[in-house]
Amino acid sequence: MSEDPMDDLDRRIVHALQSDARKTSASDIADEAGVSASTVRNRIRNLEEQGILSGYTPEVNYEEAGYQLLTLIVCTAPIPDREELAREALEVPGVVAVREIMTGTENVHVEAIGTDGDDLSRIGQDLNALGLEIVDEDLIRNEYEHPFHEFDVDA
Repeated sequence: MSEDPMDDLDRRIVHALQSDARKTSASDIADEAGVSASTVRNRIRNLEEQGILSGYTPEVNYEEAGYQLLTLIVCTAPIPDREELAREALEVPGVVAVREIMTGTENVHVEAIGTDGDDLSRIGQDLNALGLEIVDEDLIRNEYEHPFHEFDVDA
């Protein structure tokens, strides 16, 4: 098996889906890549089976949805418990994302949404009750993302 699990067509597919999976069809990708739509659909299925593609998540504008406060809560978890605590943090109402960080401290980052300070206080208390030590809390003003450049085979 090749060291690189993806070829240029796979990269093009992943880049297109990262750019806008909802509005990008297999036919659109096929036209740009010069292959058939069925080839693209087969490649997408193979990328899913390999675990390279694992989901198609909508991008939510929380402020427009009535949740004006998006916050990053930086926590420390004991290394042996980090993964379990991170997964448990996802169950706290208002938590929308959790990242495990490979450091000894400040090793769990929690994104949470709320309508007011009371929501954020409750979330902090719930995380603390799980066993996460809260180190810092920062309100997020804006967040920007784009597809990984390596996948942009046209650039």
